[in-house]
Amino acid sequence: MAAIIRSMEQKDIEGVQAAAAGSWDATYEGIIPRDVQDRFLAAAYNSDMLVRRMDRSVMLVAEEEGRIAGFANFTPVNEGGTAELSAIYLLPEKQGTGTGTALLERGIGMLPGLEVLEVIVEKKNDIGLQFYSAKGFRIVEVFDEDFDGHLLQSVRMRKRLDGGQEKSGTR
Repeated sequence: MAAIIRSMEQKDIEGVQAAAAGSWDATYEGIIPRDVQDRFLAAAYNSDMLVRRMDRSVMLVAEEEGRIAGFANFTPVNEGGTAELSAIYLLPEKQGTGTGTALLERGIGMLPGLEVLEVIVEKKNDIGLQFYSAKGFRIVEVFDEDFDGHLLQSVRMRKRLDGGQEKSGTR
């Protein structure tokens, strides 16, 4: 059964929190220490923060059989036509099913004036890097990031939707 992609509602908060935790557990095991993950999830996905995200950005969920299978969060488009995909997380068993693609495509369609979509991915997140590369994102920058006291190498990727071409590579 294909997921229903829709705007997040308050009733989805626990499902979104579960999807974030499941995705982070599967993706960042051995990359980001557990205590750092737990602090981040508690800060970024607590109920108050999720309500703010619903009010201030495009927050979508993928629902399958009454259960949240994943979600995506897009910032509003800025004056330059750029938005950021700040999160797209799926339950591990839903990866590779087309749900992430459906979330990405619906979000892009809900952002009028979007010319460039950016995302930041941890360099060791092979699944994420492969997903975004397959969707037309190109690496534009690799940089060090202090993530709650843990040093990460992060990758900024960009997808142009205005017909322009993004050069692959790093700065």
